[in-house]
Amino acid sequence: MDIRPERPEDADAIRTLTTEAFATAPHSSGTEAAIVDGLRAAGALTSLVAVEEGEIIGHVAFSPVTIDGAERDCFGLGPVSVKRGRQRGGIGSGVIREGLQRLREKGAAGCVLLGYPGYYGRFGFANDPELVLEGVPPEYFMRLGFGAELPAGTVRYHAAFDGA
Repeated sequence: MDIRPERPEDADAIRTLTTEAFATAPHSSGTEAAIVDGLRAAGALTSLVAVEEGEIIGHVAFSPVTIDGAERDCFGLGPVSVKRGRQRGGIGSGVIREGLQRLREKGAAGCVLLGYPGYYGRFGFANDPELVLEGVPPEYFMRLGFGAELPAGTVRYHAAFDGA
């Protein structure tokens, strides 16, 4: 499996993969593919794909977030998609780890996400009661700093997440 940055010609395969990966997920809004497309169209998408034998089997999206309305060089992780039938095989973990490493190398301050603590804790994500995403249970909103602590405040994702 190779992990590489998304290319323009990958957009259709990523859309299909994301739609199929979230089709039966109980927590899905059904808008995940539209969110990725919206981030891409806005120039706010940093994404990696996992490729095996020429087929995209995994994808992770990162996009800038603000904290109390200010850009803090912090990113939101998600959505993450893995081909159905290939989940729980390390593909998602692989693209997440590689993506986080690339953010660190670019000098990002950190990353936030909305997800399951039992899964994302393995990457170093932890709940921070001082960092809030309005309207979600705080135990599912987590952060990972890449050096200095992230500032406290209210996080806002890119507008592509609004009503996609």
